[in-house]
Amino acid sequence: MANELVFYTNPMSRGRIVRWMLEEVGAPYRTHILQYGPEMKSADYLAVNPMGKVPAIRHGDVVVTECAAICAYLADAFPEACLAPPANARGPYYRWLFFAAGPFEAATTDRMLHAAPTTEQEQMVGYGNAQTVVGALAQALEKSHYVAGERFSAADIYVGSHIQWGMDMTGMLERLPVFVDYWERLRNRQAYLRAQEIDDAMTGGSDA
Repeated sequence: MANELVFYTNPMSRGRIVRWMLEEVGAPYRTHILQYGPEMKSADYLAVNPMGKVPAIRHGDVVVTECAAICAYLADAFPEACLAPPANARGPYYRWLFFAAGPFEAATTDRMLHAAPTTEQEQMVGYGNAQTVVGALAQALEKSHYVAGERFSAADIYVGSHIQWGMDMTGMLERLPVFVDYWERLRNRQAYLRAQEIDDAMTGGSDA
């Protein structure tokens, strides 16, 4: 099919973020499960993602990797799902989507690895320090129901997933009331629950 949407993932990966996005979009897609190890590093898959990592999508002839990029692409490719603000109101949407992909993920990953820049090194590090990153995101979420305003968007899928991962999966993010309240607004969305159920049930490596 010329416009077939194929989702390359593993249920124990950041692919869960993209699965949620796909379920919000509501368009039909085919899932290709890849196992960690040789299968992800095979020549066939490296032609899709030279990093040998999941997730990735193929939409017709278009290949997109990196979770934040995939979320942004799908929001634009399927505008009927209303997962991106109007073009003239996308400042906060782009800001926080890529803030989570850059400073926030870097800061929380460094925390998990017990690595932190010295005061002298902070000016060379994109995120500065973890306290500043966490504070900036908390401040943004205190101002509105969703990260880019009063309407749910693809940015909430990406930001919310990282907040949940940081608080519940790794314990690397403080359970600040503003983060807990924000995640409570997201966690019962029907698309999120469907995505969780699908990934939780995935055990094999075949297409679905």
